[in-house]
Amino acid sequence: MILITGGNGQLGTELRYLLDERGIEYIATDTNEMDVTNAQEVDAKFAEIKPEVVFHCAAYTAVDKAEDEGKELDYVINVDGTRNVAKASEAVGATLVYLSTDYVFDGRLKDGEYKEDDKTNPLNEYGRTKRLGEEAVEELSSKYYIIRTSWVFGNYGHNFVFTMQNLAKTHPRLTVVDDQTGRPTWTRTLAEFMTYAVDNQIDFGYYQLSNDNTASWYDFAKEILKNDDVEVVPVTSEEFPQKATRPQYSIMDLSKAKATGFVIPTWQEALASMLSQEVVK
Repeated sequence: MILITGGNGQLGTELRYLLDERGIEYIATDTNEMDVTNAQEVDAKFAEIKPEVVFHCAAYTAVDKAEDEGKELDYVINVDGTRNVAKASEAVGATLVYLSTDYVFDGRLKDGEYKEDDKTNPLNEYGRTKRLGEEAVEELSSKYYIIRTSWVFGNYGHNFVFTMQNLAKTHPRLTVVDDQTGRPTWTRTLAEFMTYAVDNQIDFGYYQLSNDNTASWYDFAKEILKNDDVEVVPVTSEEFPQKATRPQYSIMDLSKAKATGFVIPTWQEALASMLSQEVVK
């Protein structure tokens, strides 16, 4: 049996639809069905379900709020919650798939792309707690995939694509930062790799998965709005201050994921596929 935590979130929803398409049974939980921060509740649910695979999608993802008002909740969900899920997964012998982030890096790499074993140095609280979650999984689980991803977008939940589309409806001119560079990731591609890893029993450990090609947020916005009557103007991060410091360069190397045989579409192809879909909500 497959267990999905955070089953109603952006990635959890995508994963549910993917498994539904394939006719694969699963149990999806959200806070109401299983609060990952409650160790007893987690242990009881795992003992009842006895999952063979756990897709741990539950996470605190409000990056700016994590710097102050959400700091405690960020830690409790991303660190304590992950420890609870990792312990429970190990107790029932389940394979654990944990989602992490490019924000574990500081973005100061001068040459090349970040590899799985490069030194981490998160610049914000969200990145710090996700790194602590990685360490918890490594410590407590013997069968795990830690998958780092970045700039996630999809048809379910709030994300950059919908933000840009909505702003374009009311603003003839949009300013978007062009000095942060990374790899956009479609939730569908990510969900497919998560299931691919388990189905093909690839080696346990760390992987990095985003769509291929790189972009600045400005490049991403231009592509999203290329058919809209709106002017997109590049600005620096200094002109668009945010509470949480973002890494300016967070391009992660995808060669390890590609070496498994998984085919990764470009972010442009992924975006076009996402925008052409009829959303079922």
